[in-house]
Amino acid sequence: MSSSESNMSPANGQFHSVKGTVVETVGNLTGATTWQDSGKKEHAEGEGEYKAAQAKAYVEGTVDRVAGYKDSVVGAVTGDKVQETSGNVQKEKGAAQQEINKA
Repeated sequence: MSSSESNMSPANGQFHSVKGTVVETVGNLTGATTWQDSGKKEHAEGEGEYKAAQAKAYVEGTVDRVAGYKDSVVGAVTGDKVQETSGNVQKEKGAAQQEINKA
């Protein structure tokens, strides 16, 4: 499995992790060492992709949270309720994304 960062996702990682486990199990049942090795490798790569995508999404949530906080404060200081509200929404979105992608 070779994945680029552009199509890296938790779902894709989980798919390859499970597929690798299935392939390894078939190899175990049949005694086919190439299937066992291939399955182990795909499972490990899938787990790695899942964790990398999760970490990337957590960082993106942090960026949203910080940017939202900044906009919220600037809006509050300048009296711009639209900017303040928009900042609060972005901050909450970032916090939710961080919570979903906790390691």
